[in-house]
Amino acid sequence: MLDDFFTRALVAGIGVALVAGPLGCFVVWRRLAYFGDTLSHAALLGVALAFLFEANVTIAVFAVSLLVALSLLALRRSGSIASDTLLGLLSHSALAIGLVALSFMASVRIDLMGYLFGDILAVSRLDILQIWLGGAAVLAVLALIWRPFFAATVSEEIASGEGLSPRRTELVFIVLMAGVVAMALKIVGALLVTALLLIPAATARRFAPNPEMMAVLAALIGALAVILGLYGSLSFDTPSGPSIVVAALILFIGSQLKFPANRNAPPPADMKDASR
Repeated sequence: MLDDFFTRALVAGIGVALVAGPLGCFVVWRRLAYFGDTLSHAALLGVALAFLFEANVTIAVFAVSLLVALSLLALRRSGSIASDTLLGLLSHSALAIGLVALSFMASVRIDLMGYLFGDILAVSRLDILQIWLGGAAVLAVLALIWRPFFAATVSEEIASGEGLSPRRTELVFIVLMAGVVAMALKIVGALLVTALLLIPAATARRFAPNPEMMAVLAALIGALAVILGLYGSLSFDTPSGPSIVVAALILFIGSQLKFPANRNAPPPADMKDASR
């Protein structure tokens, strides 16, 4: 069954979507869209280092994304530079350093467009195994930290008062985000990873009566976007990664036009009861 390249692409894309959806809910709730961009841009630096040291690309991307995220966390807690300034600095610096490093590797053939915009049709069985095993691990850890991290999303003061260690759960979340960026790199590319995190979650928010259901719907909407995007790419001969994002965007627009906002799913600041 997995001998067909299109089937492998579907299985891999759905695997990434099922993980990105629930994480994307926290990205939406905590307004971390630019943080996701920073990690995805840092992924290109990870690609450059992987080729430079002949290392595994996924591991290198994870390591660099995690290093950038931890640097951001440390600098933000120092309070010397505003968060949005830090995000812009790290995001564009990592992307620029990665591109400059790649330009020096004239002897190495690198599909830069594939890493920027994804090459889901080229995924292998090993890639699928990494995505599904890694995704299962990410979702298991997210389930463990769901309550304390959601409480911290509502109010860090309340979470601290209840002894839920918001800083520790934030650190765990950063590790999970780095893992998802590393997994999604080959699917939609460094420049489109954030879209896979944001758009399904933003779409699901219109329908979800509670945070847990929003996470489930975000995963399902992401999977549907992958299916529609890949079939659209096959039918219209368009790039697969961008096609998936366009499909997700169409689903989002459709949700805005056809359905009223779900008033039972307000921002996390108004969902204090759900964190208990």
